[in-house]
Amino acid sequence: MRGLLWPTIAAAAGIAVLVSLGVWQLHRLAWKEALIARVASGVDAAPVPAPGPDAWRTLDLDAAEYRPVVVSGSFLNDEEIFANVTLTEPHGPLGGYGFFVMTPLDTDGGWIVYVNRGFVPRDRKAPATRADGMVGGEATVVGLLRVPRDRAWFMPGDDAAGNEWFSRDPRLYAAAQARDPATVAPYYIDARLDAALPGGLPQGGETIVSFPNNHLGYAITWFGLALVLAGVTGAFVWTRGRGEG
Repeated sequence: MRGLLWPTIAAAAGIAVLVSLGVWQLHRLAWKEALIARVASGVDAAPVPAPGPDAWRTLDLDAAEYRPVVVSGSFLNDEEIFANVTLTEPHGPLGGYGFFVMTPLDTDGGWIVYVNRGFVPRDRKAPATRADGMVGGEATVVGLLRVPRDRAWFMPGDDAAGNEWFSRDPRLYAAAQARDPATVAPYYIDARLDAALPGGLPQGGETIVSFPNNHLGYAITWFGLALVLAGVTGAFVWTRGRGEG
């Protein structure tokens, strides 16, 4: 039976790892379900004032994401940022490959927040093709607070010179436009659909509030593998034991 010691220890270690992975997925499941419930109950809530500079240092962005906020100021339309996006299930009439128009808003409080005003098709990138929708003067934005997103590792690099980005990060935008980062909000806002916007572009209200939730399936897989390994180990030990007996 001495020859069974190390295989049994190795199998026990493997089972422990698989079970721990299953337990971790159950914790992730609970977190994901709580997130879905929080977002579902909050996206249509009454908006609160967008957090200003005094709140940025202690702001928990993850907890605040998808919170409806409101802020007033003036759009700096000549400084639009274009973030690549492909809308496969648009809420509005337009979709496909195009851009989210990220426009800095010079707020009444004297700080800047980038606003995702919405989607424009690639052939409507140029402001001149959608001049009716260039909001001038005082504007009030209602939308969802969003956490910055870096581009995925498999995506092309951001093209700051060509103003075509895959990242959705106010810090990067501020650096490209030579802004003082201390004056720029650490989040951006997805604007709600403005049905009265002349020309309909940018097409707001295109926030994708969807969270894949496969954690239960993953947990079952890990627990199943642990059970299989336990069964195989038990059969191996029993067979070897009989042979040595």
